[in-house]
Amino acid sequence: MGFSYGLIPIIGGLIAGKEYTKAGETLKNSLFINFIAGLLLSLLMYILLVNIHILDQPDELLPYIRPYYILQLFSVVLAMLFNSFKQFSDGSTDTVTPMWIMLSTNVFNIAGNYLLIYGNFGFPEMGLTGAGIATLASCVLALGVFTLLFLYGKKNKKYLAGFREGVINRANLDKLIRLGLSVGFQMGVETASFSLSVIMMGWLGSIALAAHQIVCVITTLGFMIYYGIGAAVTIRVSNFKEWDDRVNVRNASFAGLHLILLVALAVMLLVFAIRNRMGYLFTTEKEVVDMVAVLAYSVILYQVGDGLQILFANALRGISDVKYMAWMAFICHFGLALPIGYLCGFTLHWGAIGVWAGFPVSLTVLGILLWRRFNKLTRPC
Repeated sequence: MGFSYGLIPIIGGLIAGKEYTKAGETLKNSLFINFIAGLLLSLLMYILLVNIHILDQPDELLPYIRPYYILQLFSVVLAMLFNSFKQFSDGSTDTVTPMWIMLSTNVFNIAGNYLLIYGNFGFPEMGLTGAGIATLASCVLALGVFTLLFLYGKKNKKYLAGFREGVINRANLDKLIRLGLSVGFQMGVETASFSLSVIMMGWLGSIALAAHQIVCVITTLGFMIYYGIGAAVTIRVSNFKEWDDRVNVRNASFAGLHLILLVALAVMLLVFAIRNRMGYLFTTEKEVVDMVAVLAYSVILYQVGDGLQILFANALRGISDVKYMAWMAFICHFGLALPIGYLCGFTLHWGAIGVWAGFPVSLTVLGILLWRRFNKLTRPC
């Protein structure tokens, strides 16, 4: 996902300069390089799958993990291609089309889950594997719909000549890779810190692992809203950068920050209010629900830091300054989040809440560092 995000500021700048043919050609190059990246990611995921025993996860979960994982493996390339279309659409300020496609295919996915997980209306009861099939089918549908809308929709006619006649070229690929790798690395290390925490939670047992997964799903609500606002900031900032309007680069960024802080406050209040009950949305196991309630405090503590780092990462992306944020993300997630989590969780024997103790520290420090970088680069002359 992060790798494809490098397309947004490029398209935003081209649209601001009315270079529609070039924008179409850039999309073609983006689809090509994201297809390659998807294949490479799938290969890496396959290597992990055949060596999954080294992660020392609960034996009773492995029969559920493997078939679901394989289905996700096939979804990666489809998701990468879909993301190319989505970031192009967002960069051209058409955020409505991807929104409706994603909402519609999520409804399709939910229906597929209902039918295939539980075996309703005569469908086979397939459990987690059924969820994987529904996800894969929704990925196919989303990509198919987006492709048809781009090729035959009225909104995109001005880009089609560049898309059809443009060539895969090194200049485009170099720019996409340069931005995409840094953004992908930045988002990747953040995701990796949570994923490696999953492994540590597995060492604590199935209950801790289940609670961790539930809390991650719940926190995604705030995270994705922050990223939606952040993407809007990237689009506006890339437009103003093309017009060399430094004042509005800052105005758009801090307007986004105000929105994100309001959402963060709402998420904090919501999680606090339902912390003792939200686990029941997923399970009836009281031990899991109780652990979810404890982990909720860490979630509350890192909302502002998470919103801060997402906002300024996207603002820096809009001005094409991406290397600094990638390295700072690595330092904060691997130098703070994971070591603190291991220290508190296992050395100090705090258990599950200890594994989550590093996230408020790492995300807040990263947010402050990116804010300082943005101020330095955009300060009025």
